[in-house]
Amino acid sequence: METTIKITYRKLTEADLPTFIQMRITQLREEGAKEDFDLMPALKDYYRRHLADGTFVSWLALDGDKIIGTSGMSFVEKPPYFGCPSGRMGLLSSMFTNPDYRRKGIAKELLHRVVDEARAYGCGTVQITASDMGVKLYTAYGFVHNGNFMQYKL
Repeated sequence: METTIKITYRKLTEADLPTFIQMRITQLREEGAKEDFDLMPALKDYYRRHLADGTFVSWLALDGDKIIGTSGMSFVEKPPYFGCPSGRMGLLSSMFTNPDYRRKGIAKELLHRVVDEARAYGCGTVQITASDMGVKLYTAYGFVHNGNFMQYKL
């Protein structure tokens, strides 16, 4: 007999940060990060500050009390331009689903919820640097590649 799981969704709170940060680090490692230093203090500082001032929001997926999926949206503002007249942009991050729960629509639901948050915040665009695994999800959702994206590391 197959048991059906009931996934619930709610927003991230500061109490969730230890688990959320551990999942973020797992995600970064899964995507190939090889650096060997403790990112935990910097992540804790970032999430605390930006949750408090409303410039970061996350929806979580839960199976009972267990967090099994995460999402994140950071809100930034730059001078308005024709592609984004508000100048407000959402930077999507922390999209991660526990491997045991993948291919069940959880990431799509989390994505939908944080994109709605960006829309409500007044963002004109949402950007992500997608992992190979995520490209299919984001393309199906309607994200398009922007060939102009370049980065200069300081």
